[in-house]
Amino acid sequence: MSLDKSGHPLCQQVATALKNYFAQLDGQEVVGLHALVISEVEKPLLEAVLNHTNFNQSKAAKILGLSRGTLRKKLTAYELDI
Repeated sequence: MSLDKSGHPLCQQVATALKNYFAQLDGQEVVGLHALVISEVEKPLLEAVLNHTNFNQSKAAKILGLSRGTLRKKLTAYELDI
């Protein structure tokens, strides 16, 4: 399911956040937007899934569609070692 508590699809929330981001740029050039968005979203995603699974990395990896090794690399990269 991709709905938040307000009933808005996650993609709508992202689109709104990006619209606000672009509105605040005031003419500044944007570079590396993909990396910025991923870095802003991925860490809280990993934290939420880990909390949901009571920090069971195998279950978290399955939910995320990642191998356990890839999950561990991401946890290390975001300093979320548990």
